[in-house]
Amino acid sequence: MSKRNVEDAQKWVDKAVDFYKASGKRIALAEYTNHNGQFVQDEMYIYVLNLKGTMLAHGVNERFVGEDFSDLRDSDGKSFIKEILETANTQGSGWVEYKWSNPVTKEVLPKKVYFKKVDDLIICSGFYKHVVHPLKFSCI
Repeated sequence: MSKRNVEDAQKWVDKAVDFYKASGKRIALAEYTNHNGQFVQDEMYIYVLNLKGTMLAHGVNERFVGEDFSDLRDSDGKSFIKEILETANTQGSGWVEYKWSNPVTKEVLPKKVYFKKVDDLIICSGFYKHVVHPLKFSCI
């Protein structure tokens, strides 16, 4: 299990932005969606939204590509995609927290995502906050 953090998420997005600028949109979106590519490592991956909330690339679930995520809510009912869209369109980049299924452990965990608007794309990546479960003791 990897222990990713804020710095990792920002570096991952910056790396993806550099790749996009160097290779162009078509190549970049294909590489971000390649689950064996350079932008998927353990539980860390890139996903890309357009400015209206349509998924353009997703590192661990290519079936999401082309789907409208603008009204998606997490398990607590948080409209996190709307928050990403609003912040990206007004500030250019930012952070959002929500709950999502970890692709490695399959647990729904708190996730903190960094995103950056570049042209008509919002490039996102984040890390899962691993929850420490209390130990269970039994009396003999």
